[in-house]
Amino acid sequence: MSRVMLLIPSASYRAPDFMEAAGRLGVDVVVGTDRRNPLQDESAGRLVELDFDEPDLGATQIEAYATLHPLDTIVAVDDGGQLLAARAARRLELPYNSVGAVEATRNKALLRQRIAAAGLPSPDAVVVPLEADPREAARAVTYPVVLKPLALAASQGVIRADNEAAFVAAFERIRAILVTPEAREQCGAPLADRVLVEGYIPGIEVSVEGLLDGGRLRTLAVFDKPDPLVGPYFEETIYVTPSRLSESDQRSLLTTTEAACRALGLDTGPVHAELRLHEGQWYPIDIAARSIGGLCARTLSFGTGMSLEEILLRHATGLDVPSYERESTAAGVMMIPIPRAGTLHAVHGVAEAEAVPLIDSVTISIHPGGRVLPLPEGTEYLGFIFARGGSPADVEQALRDAHARLDFEIE
Repeated sequence: MSRVMLLIPSASYRAPDFMEAAGRLGVDVVVGTDRRNPLQDESAGRLVELDFDEPDLGATQIEAYATLHPLDTIVAVDDGGQLLAARAARRLELPYNSVGAVEATRNKALLRQRIAAAGLPSPDAVVVPLEADPREAARAVTYPVVLKPLALAASQGVIRADNEAAFVAAFERIRAILVTPEAREQCGAPLADRVLVEGYIPGIEVSVEGLLDGGRLRTLAVFDKPDPLVGPYFEETIYVTPSRLSESDQRSLLTTTEAACRALGLDTGPVHAELRLHEGQWYPIDIAARSIGGLCARTLSFGTGMSLEEILLRHATGLDVPSYERESTAAGVMMIPIPRAGTLHAVHGVAEAEAVPLIDSVTISIHPGGRVLPLPEGTEYLGFIFARGGSPADVEQALRDAHARLDFEIE
């Protein structure tokens, strides 16, 4: 039986789905996490606490664990465990993307450099030190631009600026985010002292979900994002698959995605890519060496009902994958945006939302009494709405109708 170490940060949404998939497959799983998890049995060797913030230290901890409990593979569930997994896999000589390739996905400036160096479409970009005078930097760019931290996820701190005044305001907001202990831990100190400024690319944005095998991309799904992501903030809401793009646009999309992965040095495991179509060319916006985040993977079902998590575990452990074909039914998810900051007291209308035709379920992921904070400072969603139907258009409309029935009591 294969023994897999799943690296799951305590804040991840995805632990239950991965554990359920492992149980179905009979895979021996040990969970590496950043804090004690009462749902796991540490005495049975099923949980090990690791340092996610210092990947070298965490890799030493994994190496020590593996001397007593040999590992066959390591799977990092979210962004936070990628560098740790790469370093540990290198020491244990396990299959994984190289440390350099993973570093390029975790450093937006390095990602931009490698994409441009490969001759792929890429906006002009410059890195501005956090201690710089933003007024001087604002005079040196051509608008519109997008300012973003180098290593934060979920669009946190990503802000569009159309003029010098907006640039200065955006820079100061990002600076306020990056000086917090939470952001510095997530970025790592070396990446928390700079801001990336890149040209804004107009056009539709899509997401590609895939698996890399020896650098070859196996496409699992292409998601349309029907809500326009034009700024000033870039909160993602609706994902719908299959894509309504033309076949030729999808072919060029996947060719560019594979080339972008190659430019970064990625060659194995899951990949989640975001690209924009502008003037007939696909611009890679972001590439992550992981699968889709949050609970969005629940929109995907393969073959005779395999989840995305099961596909990933089968691939990682060398088990046979009966089919990589996604179910033919259209599917979608709405990541419920946070309308304003405050304390969530109640959510009304969940039953009414779930009664909308084509809606599978509504999951509220923040409990009453919890603090909520919208983008660009926040990182969470209020929850997720899932739908399935005969066409992408029907699924999209069902998600919108269900969301309209929800009411959030935030003080």
